[in-house]
Amino acid sequence: MNYYLDLFSAVTWREFEEAGSKVSGFRKSKKAYLSRITKGDVLLCYLVGVMRWVGALEVTGPSKNTDVIWSQDPFPVRFDVKPIVMLKPEYGVPMEILEGKVDFFENKKHQGKFKGFLRMSPNIFRVHSNGEYILQLLKETESSPKYRAVDPKKLEYRPFYLASQVRGKKSITKAVAIPEPESESDKEAASAKMIDPEASRHTEIQSMLLTLGHDMGFQVWVAKNDRSKVTDGKKFSDFPGMVNSLPTQFNEATTATIEYIDVLWLKGNSVEAAFEVESTTSIYSGLLRMSDLIALQPNLDIRLFLVAPDNRRDKVRQEMLRPTFDLKEKPLAEICGYISFSDLTEKIEVLREHDIIKSLKPEFLQNIAEYFEAEGEV
Repeated sequence: MNYYLDLFSAVTWREFEEAGSKVSGFRKSKKAYLSRITKGDVLLCYLVGVMRWVGALEVTGPSKNTDVIWSQDPFPVRFDVKPIVMLKPEYGVPMEILEGKVDFFENKKHQGKFKGFLRMSPNIFRVHSNGEYILQLLKETESSPKYRAVDPKKLEYRPFYLASQVRGKKSITKAVAIPEPESESDKEAASAKMIDPEASRHTEIQSMLLTLGHDMGFQVWVAKNDRSKVTDGKKFSDFPGMVNSLPTQFNEATTATIEYIDVLWLKGNSVEAAFEVESTTSIYSGLLRMSDLIALQPNLDIRLFLVAPDNRRDKVRQEMLRPTFDLKEKPLAEICGYISFSDLTEKIEVLREHDIIKSLKPEFLQNIAEYFEAEGEV
């Protein structure tokens, strides 16, 4: 018997309950992985957004059920299940209780990303005892329930919506994200970026990428409006390897787009990698530049990266999966990777410590970048 992660939103959990709690479903894209699930396995149910464990379901076998259960997606690959534990979100087991008790949340450093464990549903618990521990917590909570209020907005939040698009003679249906608009406090923070300490962090990350690119043997470019920035007493325009003009093979529209991208690595007339660093500003603005570049040059093979603080990962994911980006012939999320500030900093420190930067190829960035997809949540 194995334990598997089964992700829900508060809305789809409620719909699951209303349908009788007898069938759990997943998207077709996970069909090969789902073939591993067998009778007797246990699905441990986690609510994204709410961040609580709310149920345990014993699999009784593949399901032939085709009823409309969920409003946002049919989730056609289904299993008949028998509830072991079922909790309302207000009585669920908070994720923070698991800190230091499971392999995917050993300490606060793993909070938010949880070592990538929550990126896929279903996902097997590779450490069997982790599944046993969560099941035990669920049973204990069911026996001695404790009420913990939940923000009503989280109970109605739908992380993904279905959208169709005609491509040639085919109609393609995809799940896309509709991000919540920025709050007034977010907008105020963005407008005050010049006095926000995070603004200096933005400059620090730009400097780090420019230096790394030069040390790897590339020419570098910094955003046109950032060339006068000063870090460690030196203007960006005076950095080693800095070029004063972009490759000439691009049309005016393309040049006007890429000259404001935060950092570029160049080799001859080609752009090897492009980075947008988003610290205090709206994530959306950087992604728009990336998307515009791909729209203008669809055959251009450039490694694209959005570099942002660890605590903005979920916002980056939402924005990347907007319909305007995800319904393109080349979905932005498939070609633009997210790199957290901490991952980038730690990786560069290790590379410098081992003195291997000069031998690196830009492909190494794709190994530390995260590429999002609108999958996982039921």
